[in-house]
Amino acid sequence: MRKMQFNKAQVLKYLAWTFGLAYLVQIGAAYLYNNVNVLLGQIVVAAMMFVPALGVLLSGAGFREMGWKPRFKQNVKPILTAWFAPVVLTAAGAALYFLVFPGHFDLSGQYMTAAAGEEILAQMEEQGIRYPVYALIITVAGVTYAPLINTFVALGEEIGWRGFLYPQLKAKYGVNTGRVLGGVIWGAWHWPLIWLIGYEYGAAAANRAGYFGFPAVGMLLFCVITVGWGILHDWLYERSGSIWVPSLLHGTINAAATLPLALCVVDTGSARLLGPAPMGILAALPYLACAAVLFIKAKKTAPASAASETPEPSAENVPENAER
Repeated sequence: MRKMQFNKAQVLKYLAWTFGLAYLVQIGAAYLYNNVNVLLGQIVVAAMMFVPALGVLLSGAGFREMGWKPRFKQNVKPILTAWFAPVVLTAAGAALYFLVFPGHFDLSGQYMTAAAGEEILAQMEEQGIRYPVYALIITVAGVTYAPLINTFVALGEEIGWRGFLYPQLKAKYGVNTGRVLGGVIWGAWHWPLIWLIGYEYGAAAANRAGYFGFPAVGMLLFCVITVGWGILHDWLYERSGSIWVPSLLHGTINAAATLPLALCVVDTGSARLLGPAPMGILAALPYLACAAVLFIKAKKTAPASAASETPEPSAENVPENAER
């Protein structure tokens, strides 16, 4: 990976543009979601994923040296990891959740009817498709072509987070601290949606019953999840040297994350904070365990912090004719 030098001005501009624009978009999306059309609101939310890339341009940083070549031959293992590891980790987390809450497992289609109406199930049955078959179809899609489609949408975020912000934070604070700060920032970027439409844990996730501590608990929990996910994304980015690999991981997580919800009853209340999707703390344990291993390894192998490696020159050791 390229050697990044921390640029405070660019980072502050990036954060201002990325959060300012995204929060405005999220407020608009929430209005559409709640008052006009749910699908239209979802489309606006998907388009918001390109805001971090726009933030990089508006900060003056540009897209250079982010690793635009996929490097397929060198990156076979990272690509396969990005493509299939989220499926395995999501399935393991969902299985853990349903072992704890077996009564929440559902093959009647409650999630679909909550999201699209009861007529959808009737139309499917008219075509000879029962809900268990539908669940199998979307599972196959989530493993095969959906991650590839999602990759191009997720690229907009990955340019901003892993391509620009994470390297900047790691240059300033070191690998682990930079990744943790980046994960918290990434999670906080979603806060208006968590508050206004119940993104991930509330009404938007078929949980109109709400949950304990809404919305603050959901906001904080999601930051925990994005810290873990961010470590995995950044590790794959460093390992592959290509921005496409974390984008594939991001796309696969997005494809796989909703599958457990399709197999769960709706309105589970505060249990939604636990799962079955990997945004819940119980279902996210496989992801968090992997992130913890990478965190510990990075801590053992990390050199001295960036601050100690490149100290700011003091008045005592700067020559009088040196530029400041």
